Amino acid sequence: MKDPREVIIRPVITEHSYDQMEGNTFTFEVAKDANKVEIRQAIEAIFDVTVVKVNTLNVKPKPKRVRYQLGKTRTWKKAMVTLKEGDTIELFA
Repeated sequence: MKDPREVIIRPVITEHSYDQMEGNTFTFEVAKDANKVEIRQAIEAIFDVTVVKVNTLNVKPKPKRVRYQLGKTRTWKKAMVTLKEGDTIELFA
């Protein structure tokens, strides 16, 4: 198994992710090659909570322009983790 700190990169802090926290769903940026089982094990190991469900998606790049240069933002993988009722992650409290 990979080190949990290599699987979970950072929490995603947006208005939408804060709204989802009321439903006990937390959003993280994860490693691109991580699967749902590895994400579940990493969250349970780092935060000592029980994970009920993991949803993942690959965020596609958006076109951006800086002056005359065209480019794209980076691609990354997002995981929405639903916790057992009563569990919470203190990082967001």
